[in-house]
Amino acid sequence: MATTKITINSNGSMRIEGDFEIADKNGNTYGLGGREVVSICRCGLSKNKPFCDGSHRGNFEHDAVAFDLPPKKEA
Repeated sequence: MATTKITINSNGSMRIEGDFEIADKNGNTYGLGGREVVSICRCGLSKNKPFCDGSHRGNFEHDAVAFDLPPKKEA
């Protein structure tokens, strides 16, 4: 079983829970204050990016339903 679970919420954020770290483009890690669950913004409206602050409410629609990706292309 994976130590990290990412849940894509309908009309909202991505919830990350478990054993994880989040880094910026330079490899610097965000201080998560001991949290084992965080939500990442998907709508682009959060004032606390990359973290969700609830700004998506009423402004973002996506019905999160799992599907299979096509096979990976050979190089």
